[in-house]
Amino acid sequence: MRDITANVLTSLPPGDGYLSPFTGWTRAHWEGLADHLLDAVVPHAAPGFAQIRLPGRPGLSGLASDGLEGYARTFLLAAFRIAGAGGAAPTGLIERYAEGLAHGTDPGHPYAWPAPADCSQQIVEAASIALALHETRPWLFDRLDAPVRERVVAWLAGFAGKRTWQSNWVLFPVVIQQFLAGVGAPHDPAEIAGGLDRIEQWYVGDGWYTDGDGRCFDYYAGWAMHLYPLLWARMSGDRERGDLYRERLRTFLDQYQHMFARDGAPVHQGRSLCYRFATVAPLWLGELMDATPLPPGRTRRIASGVLRHFAEHGVPDERGLLGLGWYDRFLPATQHYSGPASPYWASKAFAGLLLPADHPVWTVRESAAPIDDGDRVVAMSGPGWLLHATRHDGVVRLVNHGSDRARHLAAGGLEDPHYLRFGYASHAAPETGEDASARAVDGHLAVVAPDGTVSRRRRIEPLATHDRFAASAYEDGAVRVVTASAVRGPWEVRAHRVTAPAGWAVRDGGYALADARPPAVHTGACWARVSRPDGLSSVAVGLHGFGEAAVARAVDANAYGACSATPYLTAPAHPGDSAVYVSLVALTGDRAAPDALAESVAVTVDGDRVGVTFPDGERVELELGAALAYTRWPVGSAKPVRWPLD
Repeated sequence: MRDITANVLTSLPPGDGYLSPFTGWTRAHWEGLADHLLDAVVPHAAPGFAQIRLPGRPGLSGLASDGLEGYARTFLLAAFRIAGAGGAAPTGLIERYAEGLAHGTDPGHPYAWPAPADCSQQIVEAASIALALHETRPWLFDRLDAPVRERVVAWLAGFAGKRTWQSNWVLFPVVIQQFLAGVGAPHDPAEIAGGLDRIEQWYVGDGWYTDGDGRCFDYYAGWAMHLYPLLWARMSGDRERGDLYRERLRTFLDQYQHMFARDGAPVHQGRSLCYRFATVAPLWLGELMDATPLPPGRTRRIASGVLRHFAEHGVPDERGLLGLGWYDRFLPATQHYSGPASPYWASKAFAGLLLPADHPVWTVRESAAPIDDGDRVVAMSGPGWLLHATRHDGVVRLVNHGSDRARHLAAGGLEDPHYLRFGYASHAAPETGEDASARAVDGHLAVVAPDGTVSRRRRIEPLATHDRFAASAYEDGAVRVVTASAVRGPWEVRAHRVTAPAGWAVRDGGYALADARPPAVHTGACWARVSRPDGLSSVAVGLHGFGEAAVARAVDANAYGACSATPYLTAPAHPGDSAVYVSLVALTGDRAAPDALAESVAVTVDGDRVGVTFPDGERVELELGAALAYTRWPVGSAKPVRWPLD
C-alpha cells in the first residue's frame, strides 16, 4: 500500500491538459483516488476484514452495523475498481473482500454481520454487497469455496420479506433478489416487481422521482431512484423496464447536468450531503447504460470537476478518510442516524470505472459543461425548482418552490433547512446547527408576531415553474405567503403577497455566506451585503415594502465555514389583510454596489400586480392574486413569454 497519510493530490499523477483541458484529470486520477480511499480504511478493519470500524460518531444502529456499513460501502468501491480492471486489481484487494465475505457470513465469527431484520441498516448494506458481488462475480463470488458461497447466499436470502421504509429503501430488496436469481438461488420475483412498481407512484415526470410520498426532492433522485432500477436492469437484462428507465434518466440528465458549478461544487441541498461526490453517479450511469444526452467529454468534465473540487478542499482528509461533513467535519449536514462509514456511499461516484479504458468517456477530450459556455436558466417543473447559473463567477443557484420533505416533520416540528429555504447554491449553504431552524433568517420570508413567534414554511404549495419564473405558497396559522421568483443573471427578484394580522413584522433573508473568518458586512438604507475576500457576495435589496436592512451573524452554523452572515430585510408593521413586498437577492461575484442595484432595477406595484424592469430594458410582470400569472418581454423580441401558457 502507498503512504495514506499524504494529501491525496500529491499521490495522483500529473494532470493531462490536452485530454482534459478543463480539469486535467483522467481515468488514472479516478483509479488513484479509489486506491487511496481503499488503502486508507485497511488499518480500521476488524480481524478477518468482515467489518471496517472507522473513527467518528457512532451511528444509530450500533457498532456492528457501522462495521458492516464500512465493509459494504467500500466493497462497492472495490468492486468498481476490480471489475473496471478486468480482475487485475491492486494486489490484495480481491483477497481482502473475499476474506470479509467468509467471516462476515460465519455466525461463529466475533465480527459476523448482523442478521437480517425489518427496516434495518443491514438491508441498505446488503444491496451494496449484492451489487458488488454481481459486478465482480468472475473474480470473486465464483471463486469462493462452496461453503462460503452458500453462507453468502443464505445471508442475502434472509432479507426476503423483510419490511423496508417507504422510500428509496424499496429498491434494496430488488437488487438483492436479482443477485440471488442470477446465481441460481431461491428468490422472490414478487419482491422485485413490488419494489419497481412502488416507485412508479413516486415518478412525477421530466425524469424526476420524489423519495417516497410527498415532495422529497434531492440528490436521492439520482444516486438512488435512477441508480438502482437501472443497475437492476443491467443485472436482469430486462429490456422493457430497462428502456423505460433509460429514457427517464436521459430526461433527468438533461436538467441535472446544470447542478454543478464551474469549479465542480455541487449545489448544497437536501439530506445525506456527506456522500459528497456521489452526486456524479447518475452521470456515469447514463454512459454505462446508454441513457445520456450528454457527449462523453462533457460527462467526464463534470464528474472529474466534482471529484477534483473535493480533493482540493481536503476530501478525503489527511488520514485518507471521508468524514461526516462537507469539506470539514460538520455534523449538522448529516442525519442523526449517520455513522462514521456512512459517507462511503460516495463510492457510487466511481461507477464510471466499470466503463472500459478505451470507452469514449475516457478517451475523448473533455468538452465544456453548460456553465463553461454561458449563463443558464433551467425551469424544473418536477421538483418545482428554478436554476440559474452564471459563467462569470461560476456559481449555480437553485430557487426552491417545490421541495419540502414535509412528511418527515412531526406535528409542530421545525422546517428542515436543507429543504425549505428559497435559495440553495453551489457556493453557499443554509444555516444549520443546534436550534438553527428557529433562529436562522436565510432564504425565508417570515412574518413575525409581536411576541417574536416566526411563521414557518413547513409545507410548500407549488404553484408554477416556467421559463425564468417559479411560484409557491405556504400557510402557518393566520399567515399566508404567496411568492413568485423571477431570475436574471445572478439576481432573483422575489415578489411576496403576504396575508397577516396588522402590526406583525415581515422579514426576507438572502443567502448565508460563510468563511473561516467573519465576512465583511455593509448596510445601507434598505440593503445589506456580506462579502468574502474571494469576491463572492450575498446581497439583499428592498425594492418595495421593506424599510430596513440588517445582517444576522452566526458561528459554527454553516458547512462552508465557521463564521457566517446573512443579509436580510424587514418591514416593521404589516398593514393587515394582504400587502405586497418585493426584494432582490443575489449570490454573486459581481462587485456592483447594492444601492446601484436598487436604482437600476425599477419596480411598480399596483394591487397584486408587480412590474419589474431590468437595466437592459427587459420587463417582467407578476400577478400574485387568485389568477397567478407571469409575463416576460425579452429585449429585441416582439413576442412575450407567458404563464399560464397561451
